[in-house]
Amino acid sequence: MKLPEAFLNRMKTMLGDEEYESFLRACSGNPVRGLRINPMKITREEFEASAPFPVRRVPWVENGYIYPEDVRPSLHPYYSAGVYYLQEPSAMTPGDRLDIGPGDTVLDLCAAPGGKATQLAAKLLCAGEGGLLVANEISNARAKALLRNLELFGARNFLVTNERPDRLAAAFPLFFDKILIDAPCSGEGMFRRQPDVADAWSEEKVRKLARVQRQILEEGYRMLRPGGQLLYSTCTFSPAENEENIADFLADHPDITLIPIRPYEGFAEGRPDWVTRDLPESRLATLRRCIRIWPHRMEGEGHFLALMKKEDDGSGERVEGSEFPRRSRKSERKNPPAGRNERASRGGVGRKESRRTRQGEKKNGNPEDFRTFLDEMEIRLPEGRIEIRGERVYLLPDLPEEALHLNFLRCGVCLGELKKNRFEPAHQFALILSRETCGACLEFSPGDRALASFLAGGTVRFDGTEAQRQGGAGAPVPGWNLVLAGRFPVGWGKYADGVLKNKIPQSWRIEP
Repeated sequence: MKLPEAFLNRMKTMLGDEEYESFLRACSGNPVRGLRINPMKITREEFEASAPFPVRRVPWVENGYIYPEDVRPSLHPYYSAGVYYLQEPSAMTPGDRLDIGPGDTVLDLCAAPGGKATQLAAKLLCAGEGGLLVANEISNARAKALLRNLELFGARNFLVTNERPDRLAAAFPLFFDKILIDAPCSGEGMFRRQPDVADAWSEEKVRKLARVQRQILEEGYRMLRPGGQLLYSTCTFSPAENEENIADFLADHPDITLIPIRPYEGFAEGRPDWVTRDLPESRLATLRRCIRIWPHRMEGEGHFLALMKKEDDGSGERVEGSEFPRRSRKSERKNPPAGRNERASRGGVGRKESRRTRQGEKKNGNPEDFRTFLDEMEIRLPEGRIEIRGERVYLLPDLPEEALHLNFLRCGVCLGELKKNRFEPAHQFALILSRETCGACLEFSPGDRALASFLAGGTVRFDGTEAQRQGGAGAPVPGWNLVLAGRFPVGWGKYADGVLKNKIPQSWRIEP
């Protein structure tokens, strides 16, 4: 791989001759391949006992693992069940180091494709019921990939928005307890994984992105409540995008303090000596609390992290000039909005459904069919608010009134659709359930060839001698069945006359 000359010259100046040579050797090596397990579904001990391929722990991340280069985890049923998310080890670090508490309001401001958002969603649910994750992505196409990954992971208390950071800041002044900004960057830490990123690199691009990052930080500041924490990260080595940006941010906001990040022996400190901004020595020295992950020191591609806290002044006032009023959290919990705004409802309802409802067109579905489905399947729903809009049924978290002014793809989980004389469950409904919360489960061994065929879109035939089949799925019940890979749901099937019909949507199927 040929790296840009200007990049190499800068890295040599930054690292010095001896360390520079180690860095070059690492850049020419093979990328490290990692996955992060879903603590909502499996523990480390359970995964290590049942992992279908060799893994070893990422020592500085709670739920991270490294796997061999010749393994394809995305083809295993556990991937379809949301048991793990594929992510290189250093990219797991920001989400791991941002602590989430019960009931926290959390923002992932630059969230696509969803690696860090799924990590935060899992931490929020594992911390206890309540709370809200807002996962934002300015690109509509990337926001759709973000939504899919959150649904695959079994997230529930989330809102996927597709907005500019400034509009989000106008809607959510002083709102969030925790904010993660994994900023768009020049991607120098991705060069060995994605050579095309190196081909597109330039010094001008670094300067341009540093300005963009600085503005995003400013919008994050507006949304961070007093006493809240903001974690800024990039996957690049450039001081202009890292220490320089943080130094500028500290200079402009005396109420922001860098706080220590949970250490690891391989982490390197931030470098105050790479900063040109004039700061008091005491403030400048705190840049050592930033973390740098170098590919020649650790098994990862490279990352920069800065964890900051806003001084708690006890005011809780709205930001000057913000577009929407600030509501108290108590008010939000007691009076969740009904979602009347059509624009805000696009992810929850869809334009066609909203239009039909406004025109008074008669709906086919009966809400009682949904209740009947729950009773027949012996389903216990997670905590949340059930809302029926048009023909669709949703499980919603409490949503603040401010969100009604935003364009979002989805709030909470689409459970399914009310059709004439029946309820049709959605694929993502299956992924938030378990064999403990659903009575009609059909369990296959993860290695069963019939399960592989089912995940690829095939049907499964039963001849009454199910126990003789290799892997032994047991006997399905007439009608809907929650199909499991081991104990993990992968989708719905519908059984009749010895045939389990496939109800996995085309876009969710995995071809072998």
